[in-house]
Amino acid sequence: MRSLVIIPTYNERDNIGEIVPLVLAQDERLDVLIVDDNSPDGTGQLADALAAREPRVHVLHNPAKGGLGPAYVAGFRWALDRDYDLIFELDADLSHDPADLPRFLEAIRDCDVVLGSRYVPGGGVANWPLHRRLISQGGCLYARLVLGLPYSDLTGGFKCFRRRVLETVDLDLIGSGGYGFQIEMTYRAHHAGFKIKEIPIVFTDRVVGRSKMSRAIVLEAMVMVWRLRFASVQARRPIRLPRARPEFDSDLTRGA
Repeated sequence: MRSLVIIPTYNERDNIGEIVPLVLAQDERLDVLIVDDNSPDGTGQLADALAAREPRVHVLHNPAKGGLGPAYVAGFRWALDRDYDLIFELDADLSHDPADLPRFLEAIRDCDVVLGSRYVPGGGVANWPLHRRLISQGGCLYARLVLGLPYSDLTGGFKCFRRRVLETVDLDLIGSGGYGFQIEMTYRAHHAGFKIKEIPIVFTDRVVGRSKMSRAIVLEAMVMVWRLRFASVQARRPIRLPRARPEFDSDLTRGA
């Protein structure tokens, strides 16, 4: 099965050159798509150089900083247009271990979505201070209670989707720009009746660069879950959230 690992980037020059070879080494069926948000540190140019040397690496450039959600949606559309069977989400900062990718490939054999979970037995978080753990676990619990979902880790960003999930979930309706995007995608997949499985991962806090987490992103996620909840109880209408989506450059370095 053809598989694509989508890696969104913003100022990840010091990490992208390390994580891409690690991903490619896990399985010869894995390709990489770097979706760069016009990083001022030259991440996009480095990604282009990686793609010029390796045919399994592709690059999509966003002319403006659009955020996590629009970057992934653009990557999903790119993957669907090129007939990939499995589509992964993966952070660029080495917080997600590429060595876990084979376990995702195995787990997806009998389900539609695999969530890498920090909060199931065997999962965990390394190098996070206590307040960051409390924010993360509290956010997951909050989303679970509001949305009535059974999953332990709703804000994690290490995932695998079968293409039929992304074909069924209307990507035009995705309204979250920050980390609330992860909650929204899982909710929409669950709402559509797809089988979702959690597998344990250990999340390691980034060593190089700065976290993209902010108060605005946390607030967006808190408000978004209530919008999803209220929208879902209306008269069977599609769950539609307001959004602002930038346009992505369709000129790709490789694989156009």
